[in-house]
Amino acid sequence: MTKTNKTPTPATIGAKRGPFAKRTLRQHVLRRLAMVLPLMLLMIVLAKSGILDRMVDRYTFSPQSWYQDTALIQHLRLKITQNGMTHDKPECLLFVVNGNDQPTASRIDVMEKSTGTCPAPKGDLLKLFTLKVDRMNRVVLSDQGSPGVFHPIP
Repeated sequence: MTKTNKTPTPATIGAKRGPFAKRTLRQHVLRRLAMVLPLMLLMIVLAKSGILDRMVDRYTFSPQSWYQDTALIQHLRLKITQNGMTHDKPECLLFVVNGNDQPTASRIDVMEKSTGTCPAPKGDLLKLFTLKVDRMNRVVLSDQGSPGVFHPIP
């Protein structure tokens, strides 16, 4: 039996093996793409399905938000479109807060916009329904389908 004596060559002296081996530029780019593309596709699917909006609402809408009209309307816009009270896109809804109500209980008219890509006839503001918001008890009532008679939103 003969022993083979492996003498290191100048090319193998500084070469590393395993996960710290030098990579070519092509390998580096392919590894980055293999990681970035699935994440990008996942974010697009989450955004298109509305899951991302619900997650943002869950983490940003707090008990103090019931007293801020902007935060409350953003939350209601999501709830109304999510639970099927209207089939309009969220950006096609207009919320009109009644300024004569008490600060703890407000009425909000939900209207359908007629600008841009919204389906309403041009120049018309169609009233869809009214919401009664009890900010103290955190309850929202709607008169959808029965004007003047309010019931909890689904």
